Amino acid sequence: MNDNHTNPGTPVTSRRQFLRKTGAAAVASTLAGTLSIARSAHAAGDDTLKVALVGCGGRGTGAVVQALSTEGPVKLWAMADLFAEKIESSLSALEKANPGRYDRQAHGSMAEKLDVPAERRFVGFDAYQKAIDSGVDVVILTTQPHFRPLQFEYAVKQGKHVFMEKPVATDVPGIRQVLAAAKLAKEKNLKVGVGFQRHHDAAYVEVINRLRDGAIGSMQYLRCYWNSSGARTPFVRDPGMGEMEYQLRSAYYFTWISGDHIVEQHVHNIDVCNWIMGEHPVSAQGQGGRQVRVGPLFGDIFDHHSVEYTYADGTKMFSQCRHISGCWNYVGEYAVGVKGQSDVGGGVIEAGDDRWRFREKKANPYQVEHDVLFDAIRNDRPHNEAEYGAITTMTAIMGRMATYSGQVINWDDAIRSEVSLAPNRYAWDGTPSVVPGPDGLYPCAIPGATKVL
Repeated sequence: MNDNHTNPGTPVTSRRQFLRKTGAAAVASTLAGTLSIARSAHAAGDDTLKVALVGCGGRGTGAVVQALSTEGPVKLWAMADLFAEKIESSLSALEKANPGRYDRQAHGSMAEKLDVPAERRFVGFDAYQKAIDSGVDVVILTTQPHFRPLQFEYAVKQGKHVFMEKPVATDVPGIRQVLAAAKLAKEKNLKVGVGFQRHHDAAYVEVINRLRDGAIGSMQYLRCYWNSSGARTPFVRDPGMGEMEYQLRSAYYFTWISGDHIVEQHVHNIDVCNWIMGEHPVSAQGQGGRQVRVGPLFGDIFDHHSVEYTYADGTKMFSQCRHISGCWNYVGEYAVGVKGQSDVGGGVIEAGDDRWRFREKKANPYQVEHDVLFDAIRNDRPHNEAEYGAITTMTAIMGRMATYSGQVINWDDAIRSEVSLAPNRYAWDGTPSVVPGPDGLYPCAIPGATKVL
């Protein structure tokens, strides 16, 4: 599948450029969009924006709710998924009122904004192409992360605006593919949003602006966590089910599909630390493994990772993520400077006797990221978060490389890696990049033995 990936020589934005440029742009677009949407609505006219949803699980359904809740006329026009029942389940959820949760606005029925007849419900590995080619303006990419580079590239080549969930890839060739497509999207003036919703969270924006203005002095170190029980129930394989279908139905537990939970989930917290620093780390070293979550039901991912990242100026970022029940659970980020510290996600800054807390009412950042994207589309505002999304995803992948190998991984070596996690081909009878042994167990990374570069 290497044909789908960008040549290793693809230019990569320097670490100092990427976050100072794209991070600032993300903040600016959030604030500008939040202030302007109510008054400008859809200045470009009353044209309906037609949306294709590619990946119809819970996050995809939530993203469509947010897209359909933006100002101006919007219709869900096409849907695509590997599995037909997910399309039908998503449509059913959209037709019903929903009380809302952390990533989904409370809403009544979206029925009047749904225009997805049977002929525009596409199933299979090429379904994304059919949905993108069905006459839509905007594509929402919420399939499993492995497929993001291929689908994003196709959408951009077809001239579509895109919202894609994080992470944007699961391997380095995929990262380079996204970076190349991001460049093309800029050349075509396409608008791209990426699901790092903290960048559209007023509390995070305010805290990080204050930190970067020196609220706690020069940075000493950063800490970030996503420690939880990892409550996702493994999919139990049906008798006779092929290996490819089984893995795709239990996608979270396979590195090639999800990236492992350091990439799929903990990337949010890693992203915040990069945002604070204004650049990505230059190296990583760490450790991880499978202590509790073992056996064939849990694929080949680790249940814990601990990574020490180093930035160019020597600042350290200490990263933990764990999926083990009965342990200390915490999700968040901390910054420690020479004058004080900050619980970033908690909206708190402490410097000496001064203690500041964010107390303003804030909008749902999951909704705001769509408000900003659709406002940019309607009013032709600059908006492209793809490069940022690729580099911060790459940071998490570099951390996984360190825990899987047990080696110090340098950014400049990692970004040139040609190790692809893609299967031999995208088909139900294709061979995934990992298959079980005679005992039914999937081979896992072994620190000290596994090669990642």
